[in-house]
Amino acid sequence: MKILVPGTIALDVPGGPGDDVVRYDAEAPFRPADADAEVLVVWGNTPGNLADAAARLTRLRWVQTLAAGPDAVLAAGFGPDVTITSGRSLHDGPVAEHALALVLAAVRRLDVLGAAQREHRWDAVVNRAQADPATASRYTLDGARVTIWGFGSIAARLAPLLAALGAEVMGVAGSRGERHGFPVVTDDDLPDVLATTDVLVSLLPALGTTRRALDAARIDQLPDHAVFVNVGRGATVDEDALVAALREGRLGGAALDVTETEPLPEGSPLWDAPHLILTPHVAGNRPQHGSDLVNANLDALRAGRELRNVVPR
Repeated sequence: MKILVPGTIALDVPGGPGDDVVRYDAEAPFRPADADAEVLVVWGNTPGNLADAAARLTRLRWVQTLAAGPDAVLAAGFGPDVTITSGRSLHDGPVAEHALALVLAAVRRLDVLGAAQREHRWDAVVNRAQADPATASRYTLDGARVTIWGFGSIAARLAPLLAALGAEVMGVAGSRGERHGFPVVTDDDLPDVLATTDVLVSLLPALGTTRRALDAARIDQLPDHAVFVNVGRGATVDEDALVAALREGRLGGAALDVTETEPLPEGSPLWDAPHLILTPHVAGNRPQHGSDLVNANLDALRAGRELRNVVPR
């Protein structure tokens, strides 16, 4: 069995008897010699490379992406007979850490304080606002209502960290109930939930049903002091509506690790939007234990067992 692994990441995939493990260039068309591959591991591949794989690797049985979201692989056009598995759980820790960092940076106004530092200016305005009893609660997570939109395995790591700092955490997912000790509601409950949300964290995947899920109407359901943090997918946000809300003071702040177009174009209004923190899609930049997932799924494939993280299609 020929197994193609990307040159974008160091993976320990020894293969088994009769296997041929081949490293490939994730930015280039596939070599004719690799057209007989049955397994393709994906990380950091260009859209052109993935489209080439879907068109020319006609013997593929399984594609394993190490990304938490399989949207890039799904968009490539692999046939229905190709099993696709995601990297769900490989990024839980790093993404939760980055989300927490962005939440704290936005709530504690490190964007404003950082600008003051670069101007050699002692920012007394923020100092007074934090001390003002009328607004002091907006500068802390202690007692803040935090809503996590998209309550999966990353949220399971993030929610306890927020709770440890005193936040009241609620999740939003496809079904209501309790997950990992936290209450979870559905999108139907969003209008009421958003009305009392201080911090909204999006972990939504890029799907047809989630495209621009945070639009002008949803932003207007949030209090004007609320902070929005996105470490999910950029396509889930109406960026024009977000910029307008920030400029008009209808949203307290935002922090984005993902944007609809990446890299973010130089002329994007996001660069200069007030009270906005931007990071270049670095939250989950290195899968944790990726080799273990690939090897476990290889063993399952050989044994005819169900693979982990199969993406429904």
